[in-house]
Amino acid sequence: MVAVHTSAHSSASAEWIICLDKRPAERSGEDVDIILARLKNVKAFEKFHPNLLQQICLCGFYECLEKGITLYRQGDIGTSWYAVLSGSLDVKVSETANHQDAVTICTLGIGTAFGESILDNTPRHATIVTREFCELLRIEQREFKSLWEKYRQCMAGLLAPPYGVMESGPNNDSDCSANICLKCAARAPSPVSLRQIPSEKILRAGKVLRSAILSRASHMIRDRKYHLKTYRCAVPEVPGACSAGHPARELHFQDKYLFYRFLDDEQEDAPPPTEEEKKESDEELQDTLLFLSQIGPDAHMRVILRKSPGQRTVDDLEIVYEELLHIKALSHLSTTVKRELAGVLIFESHAKAGTVLFNQGEEGTSWYIILKGSVNVVIYGKGVVCTLHEGDDFGKLALVNDAPRAASIVLREDNCHFLRVDKEDFNRILRDVEANTVRLKEHQQDVLVLEKSPSSGRTSNHSGASTHYKYTVMSGTPEKILEHFLETMRLDSHFPDADPALDDFVLMHCVFLPNGQLCPMLMHCTYHAQGSQGSEQEKLDYALSNKRRVIRLVLHWASLYGDHLQEEEASLAFLEEFYVTVSDDSRLISALKEDLPELEKIVKHNSDDAKSSQKKHKVLLRQFSMGDERLQKRQPIRSNDEILFKVYCSDHTYTTIRVPVAAPVREVIAAAADKLGSAEDLLLVSLSSAGGEKDKVVLKPNDVSVFSTLGINGRLFVCPRNQLDSLTALPEQEGPTAASFGTFELMSSKDLAYQMTVYDWELFHCVHEHELVYHTFGRQTFRKTTANLDLFLRRFNEVQLWVITEVCLCNQLGKRVQLLKKFIKIAAHCKEYKNLNSFFAIIMGMSNPAVSRLSQTWEKLPSKFKKFYGEFESLMDPSRNHRAYRLTVAKLDPPIIPFMPLLIKDMTFTHEGNKTFIDNMVNFEKMRMIANTVRIVRYCRSQPFSPDPSLANKNHQDVRSYVRQLSVIDNQRTLSQLSHKLEPRRT
Repeated sequence: MVAVHTSAHSSASAEWIICLDKRPAERSGEDVDIILARLKNVKAFEKFHPNLLQQICLCGFYECLEKGITLYRQGDIGTSWYAVLSGSLDVKVSETANHQDAVTICTLGIGTAFGESILDNTPRHATIVTREFCELLRIEQREFKSLWEKYRQCMAGLLAPPYGVMESGPNNDSDCSANICLKCAARAPSPVSLRQIPSEKILRAGKVLRSAILSRASHMIRDRKYHLKTYRCAVPEVPGACSAGHPARELHFQDKYLFYRFLDDEQEDAPPPTEEEKKESDEELQDTLLFLSQIGPDAHMRVILRKSPGQRTVDDLEIVYEELLHIKALSHLSTTVKRELAGVLIFESHAKAGTVLFNQGEEGTSWYIILKGSVNVVIYGKGVVCTLHEGDDFGKLALVNDAPRAASIVLREDNCHFLRVDKEDFNRILRDVEANTVRLKEHQQDVLVLEKSPSSGRTSNHSGASTHYKYTVMSGTPEKILEHFLETMRLDSHFPDADPALDDFVLMHCVFLPNGQLCPMLMHCTYHAQGSQGSEQEKLDYALSNKRRVIRLVLHWASLYGDHLQEEEASLAFLEEFYVTVSDDSRLISALKEDLPELEKIVKHNSDDAKSSQKKHKVLLRQFSMGDERLQKRQPIRSNDEILFKVYCSDHTYTTIRVPVAAPVREVIAAAADKLGSAEDLLLVSLSSAGGEKDKVVLKPNDVSVFSTLGINGRLFVCPRNQLDSLTALPEQEGPTAASFGTFELMSSKDLAYQMTVYDWELFHCVHEHELVYHTFGRQTFRKTTANLDLFLRRFNEVQLWVITEVCLCNQLGKRVQLLKKFIKIAAHCKEYKNLNSFFAIIMGMSNPAVSRLSQTWEKLPSKFKKFYGEFESLMDPSRNHRAYRLTVAKLDPPIIPFMPLLIKDMTFTHEGNKTFIDNMVNFEKMRMIANTVRIVRYCRSQPFSPDPSLANKNHQDVRSYVRQLSVIDNQRTLSQLSHKLEPRRT
């Protein structure tokens, strides 16, 4: 099950670990299913045969290691084989026997497998040390040898040589996906042999498309001359060329100057399709177009990357740059460097496993990034020391140090694709970046680092064109970054059109310059700053300009924080003081009056709301897990809102406490102890529905906003330490015992999807942009709640579990089939409403092992619905960093409810892959990257959600009530057991 974790621990994620911790002989069929569901998502196992993977589930062990642990040393005799499930490990090699001399040659990441030397008892070729907290799957030598003997055929291509296949062959480029089953004949057509087609599927797609074009728009395929030779081509500039299903619709092609050739048309007098072939093509056309549209973007990339760098257009460079944003090896590089790389990258592919890319000791001439496939790193005398996968890079060290290659690189599998940067370009880019870096120093220390680059604005005169430059903040001290943005702020621009870089600062300053420091700095240091040089008039002009810039910054700051300013009395006091100061100054300086009304409006709004809240004692009764309040329209939750919440004792009695939403755990314990009249040292425990030892999480005293981070059926317990072992889950936490399909089967799928979208939009609209920042960097750091974001993320889990629960509680085969059809219809309508969060939740629920294993149910599902489900599942494809989903979203206009777990993943990836501080300066490039992701949320909400006219006026109180109060089972083990009762495992 794919779930969004809003806390450090989750019963769902711990379930497979519990299963792996059992002795192999004690693992049940349900245990194996749970482990299998986890391992299917691990890159190291994605090509393993299902039977082999199932055997691994029966004999593997789970290991978690802290940072800095040596797994084994170079020269040791191995006892186990490993696969990396999370974290990373350093591979260290020593030329001597002294381990202190070991040099780190690469890093093993998620999805890497290593340790095959146990097959022949050769000594370990390297020392392996954990780089961070790691989770590993371990298989002992005896079991691994047994698997090798039994599955040698399918493992040969998956393990590192010498155990895998080490074939040598010609360096053929077998990648023809760039031609989308057609052959690109732009500029330089050349013959293509059948052996270059990578699969029968692509060959079949080409035949289907050719038949469809010949039967519906035969004039599209005609002779074209190129370099005195005639070619039979498909010409896309003809109106309707690619809309085979809609021949009357006129399309405008971006590639109208290219032409394409089908393989069949390379033969002279190729026969037209028969009636039988036309009929088959019509039946397969939609599936073919879907398939081609999925491989099309990759094909477009190949076409661009095969051009020489000088022939790439501005649009080409933008497409390549967008791709580079999602490559792990480049995540630490600046935007400017990535844009530079887009212009020089060269595509390189090799057909056969065993091909040597370069040898140890050779001169380093290129840096490589793996786009597809994997390679082995081989060192003389030590053999294969590690394997690198998609997204990893190699070869940079030899270029940086101008030294020979430290290892040989051998292709581990067929058809590997690389992006290559040659030495000259590599050195030039690094040199240019440093040449265009401006460093401001104080007391011999860097305090601000800027990067100079040409701006888009150009002015022409008779003597030619002069390029304007802009300076981008890369890093700096908080004070100097603020000073830079104020100095470069344009006063002639309108307030809504603020500089994106300034917006980055306003959005992200809480990470490195909290309001408690920013407000005094703005008031006492910046606003009152005076010019130190020039005439009196120049000093007055400087002071006025400076005041206006600070006012503009404060307006932008207050606008972005919105009602959240009311959570901080110091910020409200600053706003009021600032307004009084500006009002006083405006009597003497009339130019300040322009922004005064807007400032007054913001101050008055926040002041009135704050007073109103104080009159109401700031009490909001909120039950995050239950209660009729779900039926009310959701309102944003603030950190100082108070809630009533049940905290349970070990005997299942409870006390109701009232505390602020963002209250730390120690405050919650104190409130509970006061109600219980207890003087003991109490613990606050989050207990999931599974109720096992690993499902009890003792919360830390400084944890905040713990109410909203509970699992779907999780509850808070308070108890003395000696009662911790006796805590058991409440009966209500187990979830429903009967399906609710009878309740909602008569409700229209469209009505259900619409009401789900209305509710999801309410939850999504309540999420403040800063909550994304707090969630990424840790809410404890800011002492702020992320309750609105937590509830929206939890909704994703809830909808996913609702699908699994309903299917697993449905005892009749016929009704289960109807239920699958219903969920597919609801998902389709959610997609139509651009509610991608619930759309993905439903499809992921259907792909959960407890549902996907119900083969009898799926066999009965009509083929039309299987096809829809297949199309929807293809959008969930995680390859190429969820490229299919990202391309789909890029075509949508707001309002959109995005797939929030992916945005969270993007920000977490950026946060963990980049330091927040570099040389005691803020890494502002990191702030910019996270702010860009936050702006995606802003874009999705830039238009209001418009009610569906066909549904908005109807009274759907029963549907509305149902979708807001879903009842689910959140224990994967229970769901697996129910699934096996419905359809026992076939022997």
